[in-house]
Amino acid sequence: QVQLVESGGGLVQPGGSLRLSCAASEWIFRFRTMGWYRQAPGKERELVARITGGSSTKYADSVKGRFTISRDNAKNTVYLAMNSLKPEDTAVYYCNQDPPLTFTWGQGTQVTVSS
Repeated sequence: QVQLVESGGGLVQPGGSLRLSCAASEWIFRFRTMGWYRQAPGKERELVARITGGSSTKYADSVKGRFTISRDNAKNTVYLAMNSLKPEDTAVYYCNQDPPLTFTWGQGTQVTVSS
C-alpha cells in the first residue's frame, strides 16, 4: 500500500535546485488539498506550499518565488520544484493533506543545502 512516499531529496549547494515527488494513495490525494511540509532540526514542522484539487497554490513567504508546487491527478502525485536553495531550506520534507492527516505521515525526504 502506497500511503505517502516522498522522494527526490539530497545534498545540493546553495543556489542549486531539487525536485521532490510524493506518491499518495488515492483516498488521500483525490480532490484533496495537498501540502508540502518541512521540519528542520529543533524546529516545528511547517507548511511551505499547498495546492488545491483545482490546482490553486499558496506558499510560505520564506519560499515564495523559489518553490513551485504542482500535482498530477492521474498519478496521485504531488511535486515540489525548489530553486535558488538556501542553507535555511535544509530540513526533512514531507507531504500530506492540508490540514494534515494526523496519523498518516510518510518517511520524508532529506534536503541538505550546504557548500
